[in-house]
Amino acid sequence: MPSVSNIIQLFENFAPPSYQESYDNSGLQVGNASNKVTGILLCIDVTESIIDEAVAIGANLVISHHPLIFSGIKRLTGNNYIEKTIVKAIKHDVSIFSCHTNIDNISQGVSFKMGEKLGLVNMHVLKPLTGNLLKLVTFAPIKHADIVRNALFLAGAGCIGNYDSCSYNLQGEGTFRALESATPFVGSKNTIHNEPETRIETIFPKHLENKIIDALLKAHPYEEVAYDIYPLNNKQNNVGAGVIGEFENSLDAITFLQKLKTIFGTPVIKHTEIVKENVLKVALCGGSGSFLLTDAKKAGADAFVTSDFKYHQFFDAERSIIIADIGHYESEQYTLEIFYDLLVKNFSNFAIRFTKVKTNPINYL
Repeated sequence: MPSVSNIIQLFENFAPPSYQESYDNSGLQVGNASNKVTGILLCIDVTESIIDEAVAIGANLVISHHPLIFSGIKRLTGNNYIEKTIVKAIKHDVSIFSCHTNIDNISQGVSFKMGEKLGLVNMHVLKPLTGNLLKLVTFAPIKHADIVRNALFLAGAGCIGNYDSCSYNLQGEGTFRALESATPFVGSKNTIHNEPETRIETIFPKHLENKIIDALLKAHPYEEVAYDIYPLNNKQNNVGAGVIGEFENSLDAITFLQKLKTIFGTPVIKHTEIVKENVLKVALCGGSGSFLLTDAKKAGADAFVTSDFKYHQFFDAERSIIIADIGHYESEQYTLEIFYDLLVKNFSNFAIRFTKVKTNPINYL
């Protein structure tokens, strides 16, 4: 039977916490990570009713998309739904774990799931993440370069788009002098030694830094390993906000909007003027995606599907794109399928259930 920490590790390997936005609070919200998991309840939002449901079905772990706690809590007196929910979860020993913008930002994440439901093809990230890549430069004896390089690749270095095992290698000569207390792999103490070496350069995402350095130190034959780490501003094309894809065949705009209503189960879609007779290329963002409108327009999207557009922001379509606001909850509801698929693929010895509680705070008349 896995522990809460085992489940957390699974999710954080899939959607690293470093990919979440600065304002976010994904991770373990309530509970003890060492607790054994008896059952899991999946939901978008956590409320008191969700905790009641978890207790009723024997689930001691709730996994939500939206964090229950976004900002600091100074007291637990039950003055609001957040405090009440926390108190109830602690009372019944129910842990709460959330996976929010980090799963928004990964390939095959929330926006990709929206595109999958719509039947889009040729999907890719709309706004790739920048500033999350690092470059490692190290130096190894020529005869050991393959061993060191392969260890780095196995740890996750050298992945660029659809390619892995990427590196640049240059042969040169290193010098060093082993002092009296050293145990040199090559050369003699108190004598300057010249060693033919391979300079190895490769890149990796920030969240793998400790793993990469650990692999380097274990694989490298030297007692003291020389290496440099450089920050990069390169785009990480498989990580970032939103997605853009296309239909195999274009749809007329009204048919497209009706398809959105059917797929996402929303009775109302707020949209801008129908300025495109047909829709082929579609940009998507689960949750509040108005910040991506410029990117959607630059990418040549016929329509942009997201939620939480403010009144004046609809003017920013400037008759060049159709904005379709389908509702926040509606756009993210299929996130639970991502959670479920990840869990059943790795753990099958306990119950995993979707909530039956309606947590969408918005109602339509």
